[in-house]
Amino acid sequence: MARIAVIGGTGYAGSHIVTEGVRRGHTVVSVARTVPNERVEGATYIEGTLLDVPNLVAELQGVDVVVSTVPGRGDMLGKVRPAVAELVAALPDTVRIGVIGGAGGSLVAEGGPRLIDTEGFAEEYKPEAREAIEILEDLEQTPASRDWFYVHPAGGFGAWAPGERTGSYRDGGDVLVTDAEGESFISGPDLGVAVIDEIESPKHPRGRFTVGY
Repeated sequence: MARIAVIGGTGYAGSHIVTEGVRRGHTVVSVARTVPNERVEGATYIEGTLLDVPNLVAELQGVDVVVSTVPGRGDMLGKVRPAVAELVAALPDTVRIGVIGGAGGSLVAEGGPRLIDTEGFAEEYKPEAREAIEILEDLEQTPASRDWFYVHPAGGFGAWAPGERTGSYRDGGDVLVTDAEGESFISGPDLGVAVIDEIESPKHPRGRFTVGY
């Protein structure tokens, strides 16, 4: 079993990763600025922030995987990229890094443009999406000794469309996953399934992948 730390573990994506990790018997630590009243039974909760990497690294000694689910929005816009870079540099090479990005960096077709560069991608989401893409680019420039994975959820991923746990999903590689009608969706629980699957059986060392139905 792995020792997994989820930064932003009380948020929408993070809480589902924590839940799935505990469900499968892993040791899971949820890191957030405040400890919630409602907690996943079996998980450990600690107060911490991506903006204080030295203290965060000290608290996470001994973990095998660190997954960052913190989005660059609101008061975190522009702060997540440098914080993730600092975290990656500070953690031992033995720790695998996971990052949950956004759909905006996914390709719409093999060799095609990113979703963010297509007509109809909302302007209000572009700053967050660009920062997420920059985090991926930073990971791609890390030394070969640093293992990492980066997940692009489907376009319809979010607390506004929660969905159920089915235990299944499709891996689209670099391309946004859509159904026969062109819709792109993944539930929170099944994003958690995809992330824990990658931790248990790595298929994307130093790589990104998209998930959806």
